[in-house]
Amino acid sequence: MNSQKSIAKQELLIEAGRTEQQYWQDLWRYRELFYFLAWRDILVRYKQTSIGIAWALIRPFLTMLVFTIVFGQLAKLPSQGAPYPILVFSAMLPWQFFANSLSECSNSLISNANLISKVYFPRLVVPTSAVVVSFVDFMISGMILLALMAWYNFVPSWRIVTLPFFIAVAFAASMGAGLWLASLNVQYRDFRYIVPFIVQFGLYISPVGFSSSVVPEQWRLIYSLNPIVGVIDGFRWAILGGESHIYLPGFILSLALVFWLFISGIWYFRKMERKFADVI
Repeated sequence: MNSQKSIAKQELLIEAGRTEQQYWQDLWRYRELFYFLAWRDILVRYKQTSIGIAWALIRPFLTMLVFTIVFGQLAKLPSQGAPYPILVFSAMLPWQFFANSLSECSNSLISNANLISKVYFPRLVVPTSAVVVSFVDFMISGMILLALMAWYNFVPSWRIVTLPFFIAVAFAASMGAGLWLASLNVQYRDFRYIVPFIVQFGLYISPVGFSSSVVPEQWRLIYSLNPIVGVIDGFRWAILGGESHIYLPGFILSLALVFWLFISGIWYFRKMERKFADVI
């Protein structure tokens, strides 16, 4: 009888790993939750829309068209020896990935508040799944770039083999900035209004519609304080080849900032993680 009572009193305690090693092991254990959240967000994003996932193609295509007309046809800016639509879209890909990641990550914890407040799992799963969903849009939008290359009979040089490296840099930049905004948005709900402004303003100060080579030489290093500048220049260097080049001091600076953003984003997220369930 006493043994039955002791069994009845036993409880299952679920808690976060006490060490960093246990935490990263928990990430692997909860990989199925990661798949579920990412797949759910992909399905929900275009649910009940008439053309569905085609929006991932239409939005960047229309933006590219506007930039081509304004900067290529009206302003007559240089295109680094490539057709201007390809110049623009080779920058649209990493920019859209970065911008979508910021928007999705910043709201990811708030959107999953019920899940976060009830059960334990590594909270890092939530913003990471948001970045992966944005990466799916990135891959879909890449079909437009392939179509543009076919239309203009544009064949990339050997540099295209370096593109995975610049994709990894874009992923790190998106992840780092996304973790910062996700954490801050839980503490300060004002960031739900700040993030759209950051995305809109960032589009104007990033070399999406034009080549960063038009920036005066004395301002190039300061301009590279925007970490996405190095990412975009890297994409163009890999895709366009030919006359495109990387401003090495600025690229190194951007790369260092991306690395700092990624490491500090993880650090700040882990620091705030234990408070999420109470604050959210």
